[in-house]
Amino acid sequence: MSAARTVVVTGASGGIGSEIVDRFLTQGDTVVAADVSSEALATWRARWDSGAPGGQHPSLHAVVADISSEESVAELAEATRRRFDTVDVLINCAGIFPSVPFEEMTVELWRQVLEVNLTGTFLMTRAFVPLMKASGRGRIVNIGSGSVFSGTPLQSAYVASKGGIMGLTRTLARELGGYGITVNLVTPGLTATPAAADVIPASVLAEQRQLRALQRDETAEDLAGPVFFLASDDAAFVTGQTLNVDGGRHLL
Repeated sequence: MSAARTVVVTGASGGIGSEIVDRFLTQGDTVVAADVSSEALATWRARWDSGAPGGQHPSLHAVVADISSEESVAELAEATRRRFDTVDVLINCAGIFPSVPFEEMTVELWRQVLEVNLTGTFLMTRAFVPLMKASGRGRIVNIGSGSVFSGTPLQSAYVASKGGIMGLTRTLARELGGYGITVNLVTPGLTATPAAADVIPASVLAEQRQLRALQRDETAEDLAGPVFFLASDDAAFVTGQTLNVDGGRHLL
């Protein structure tokens, strides 16, 4: 096992984010788990702490933060710097995906989706890159969406935001490569998480299964491994790339 790293994960209490946190903790890394929901974060914190010596996982630091707020992100970065000096890995996983017909999309909702998904990724990366440059290396993994390859009805703002993250990933790979920092994108297919179940009809999940080469539901666990790979030394010469993880829904 390689030396323990300091890893920052946003959207840490979500279905995908929590599995990513689990993977890094299992591998012995220290994780700063950030989420906007204090209640959801506390629930997951209890799970992560369960069975740990003293009732608290020594490598987990759960922090409430709003990635769409420049002030909140700056506070998160400063608190992380004071505690760890440097950061090795940043996983930009937080996102929202309201399902609304385009003609009913309000400007307010459009802006909210882009502020969380796209601007939040920008703010987090801008705040944490200095902590990676200090060590002369780093891994940034952004979570996009396979919806950018085919479009998804009722999710215009979401798809637009994820398309923006793809472009941002490629540009950052060019700009940050000189510092030994890699920047890559993982594009999940429709993933069967609790949050998705609240807005996605069962019929749509069934349709997606039929469109895949691997005809089953995609789970959050399916994404933890690819994300961990891109954050590892095995991917040291991989940057600016899109790793599509959708069970063969799109063959790129």
